[in-house]
Amino acid sequence: MDQVNVALEPVRVFFVQLGDFMPRLLLAVVILVLGWFFAKALKFAVVKGLRAVNFNVLTEKAGIDGVLSQGGVKTDTVGILGTLVYWLTIFVALVVAFNTLGLGYVTDLLGRIALFIPRVIVAVLILAFGTYFAKFIESAIRTYGKNVELEDTDLFGRLARYTVMIFVVLIALDQISIGGDIIRQSFLIILTGIVLALALAFGLGGQKWAAGLLGRWWKEVSTDDK
Repeated sequence: MDQVNVALEPVRVFFVQLGDFMPRLLLAVVILVLGWFFAKALKFAVVKGLRAVNFNVLTEKAGIDGVLSQGGVKTDTVGILGTLVYWLTIFVALVVAFNTLGLGYVTDLLGRIALFIPRVIVAVLILAFGTYFAKFIESAIRTYGKNVELEDTDLFGRLARYTVMIFVVLIALDQISIGGDIIRQSFLIILTGIVLALALAFGLGGQKWAAGLLGRWWKEVSTDDK
């Protein structure tokens, strides 16, 4: 009898462990299913919300959607943000599910991925608003240059736009922990040179515009005196 009990002990231990594991497995499956439904709903809400505030118009005017389309991407920036939110929710559900199963190593790995996705979302938002701002700066410089009759206005506008874009890209890369001090320092040196060139160019153009304005004002004053 003792020999039988000894022989059946591994089987008994197995069923005890199985009975302890099955509820946790069932709970993990429920968490994953609920997480999937919640991820789908959250993605739908994010996409609808961003389109409701015309965020897709901003990214289209900024040119990001055009670049994505030329690159063969079948969705726009809003769709990418919705997808990122979807996968963030999925990874959070996976972390909770594997934590329920007691799989610590898998939980740590998935947790790192889940923490990385919000950085990507912020980087995409920085690129979107930064690109739109860069185009605004280019338009403003071109308008000002034409008003003061500055030569090579289009060139200065594009130069300012590319400078802002480089700065925005560096911020986005820094957000996702890509890039080093050498890249930042090199950019600051280039940026300083470009800013000085723009300041000199627009300073000279502004002098011409100010001289013309003073000349017209002096003529009007002289005419009134007569």
